[in-house]
Amino acid sequence: MTLKFRRVAESALVAVAFSAAVPAAASTIAQNVSWTIDRPDSTAKFRVVAYGDSIFAGYHGSISSVAIWSAPNVDSEYASSKWTSDIEVIRRCKSGAKAKDIYNSKIVDDASYMEDASTRIVEFEMCGNDGLQARSSFRSQSGTCDYTPLQTALSHCTTYQSQAMTFINAHAAAGVEKKIISNLYYPGYDQDNQNADCIDSTTGTHPNLQDVFLPILLRMNWRACHTAETNGFACADTFAQFMGSDYDSNGDGKIDSRALRYKSGESEDAYVTRLGTTLRPTIRDANMHFVSATRSFDYIQSDDVHPTFEDGTIDLGPLGGSATGSGPPRFSDTRLAHGHNNIYRKFGHERMGWAISKFNPPAP
Repeated sequence: MTLKFRRVAESALVAVAFSAAVPAAASTIAQNVSWTIDRPDSTAKFRVVAYGDSIFAGYHGSISSVAIWSAPNVDSEYASSKWTSDIEVIRRCKSGAKAKDIYNSKIVDDASYMEDASTRIVEFEMCGNDGLQARSSFRSQSGTCDYTPLQTALSHCTTYQSQAMTFINAHAAAGVEKKIISNLYYPGYDQDNQNADCIDSTTGTHPNLQDVFLPILLRMNWRACHTAETNGFACADTFAQFMGSDYDSNGDGKIDSRALRYKSGESEDAYVTRLGTTLRPTIRDANMHFVSATRSFDYIQSDDVHPTFEDGTIDLGPLGGSATGSGPPRFSDTRLAHGHNNIYRKFGHERMGWAISKFNPPAP
């Protein structure tokens, strides 16, 4: 195994340029990692199992290597500190895969990983590729706009998130203390602020792409969190963490990234109206995530899709596949004593992993 270390730099208040997402819409590739956070003061070891697509895989533009510290590893580092134990992080991921494929080829086919008696946390994310591919289809349309692919993506996302939770509840080891889903951020938000080439049959105008895509994404996210509640899962609200600033930009007395969070008991339509209309001016492209009114960090890589990360990559082989590695925690328990490391607001994967870690159980 060869480790390659790189640093994804913070933004100097400049958004990165848009480029096409890789892997291509029709391509999928297994990118699996088993990484052990090996503490010098522990012989106990517990497992965190994460299923997903290129986000949890730690994709960074290559099929042959992925980020070590993608969100599941970041979350597990917090668990390791809280539990004073080693953590084996199992990431079973398929870059480019839609929700149905993640469910069938990872969650179902790779169920043995969460069935292991040492497993304490099971987490997953899906639907990003359903949304991205439906968005690409809509962008390419001319003539009369066809919204069917977007509605199909929403329907499939809803179906397979629910099936995933039901399956995990039935198959996760008895010792699992927490099950978590992460919802979706909106990559390319600013780039979508333009009119479509197709014409809406009702209005006779070219609809704004952002106006078309945002409500679909919000419905996906509400359903993810609502379904989580009804199935005993926690929901890490990555949309709020990525798309809302960490200060009160509109003077309503609430920090934007908190105001955008899912609220238990709120209806789907009310959630879509609150975020898509009332708080719409506070939604910002995650290429410039503002932690204050004057300081921002870049949460999205130059492909305008995948989260930025820190601290190296791990080789998978020229055609993807699996890799195994280990290393000590990056941060001391003292550094994590306040619930976060000192880079948790600087990189996309660090922010996502921290958001997931808020639901980690206090003991294994």
